[in-house]
Amino acid sequence: MEYFILSVLWITYCTVHSALISTTFTNFLKEKTGNAYHFYRLFYNIFSIVTLIPVILYTLSVKQQPFFVWDGYLLPIKYILIATGIIFFILGGQRYSFFQFAGIQQIRKGIDQKLINKTGKLSTSGILGAVRHPLYAALFPLIWARDLDIAFLIVNIILSAYLIIGTILEEDKLVLEFGDTYSEYQQKVSMLFPFKFIKARLF
Repeated sequence: MEYFILSVLWITYCTVHSALISTTFTNFLKEKTGNAYHFYRLFYNIFSIVTLIPVILYTLSVKQQPFFVWDGYLLPIKYILIATGIIFFILGGQRYSFFQFAGIQQIRKGIDQKLINKTGKLSTSGILGAVRHPLYAALFPLIWARDLDIAFLIVNIILSAYLIIGTILEEDKLVLEFGDTYSEYQQKVSMLFPFKFIKARLF
């Protein structure tokens, strides 16, 4: 029963999290609130953090002895996963604006842009030439680098599915925003895993 509750909590959190940032909802909110909409990104981030806390606490409460442990000859793989996630976060963070991500820039300058970088314009340089969503890509190796019990396995599967589905939904927004330019970018650069980048370098 506790694993069912755990699954429902995480699926509900991910669903609500996605719904609140969906184009349908944000367009409706923008129409109803006018200039006050510039505060929404900040509210959204605070709401996401506050509602995540009880979900994490419940997850930790059902944590048991892990059935899979990164040790012995598997330990180097764990460190590679962690290092990969950190590198993607650092390189990805350099391409984005923290103030835009946090929602502060929208309030200060009264702007509304789909991308969370400093210019709001599409960029394909640096890490963005290897993957289209480096910050999301960074989460995959980090969440799978931890030891696994049933609770964390369930959480990892749900989060992995959420990241993929959420990224696809975000891609739809970006195609609407940038049209053929983004479609061409999609053809040249992988979404989350740098398969095309590696293939181009190897062959």
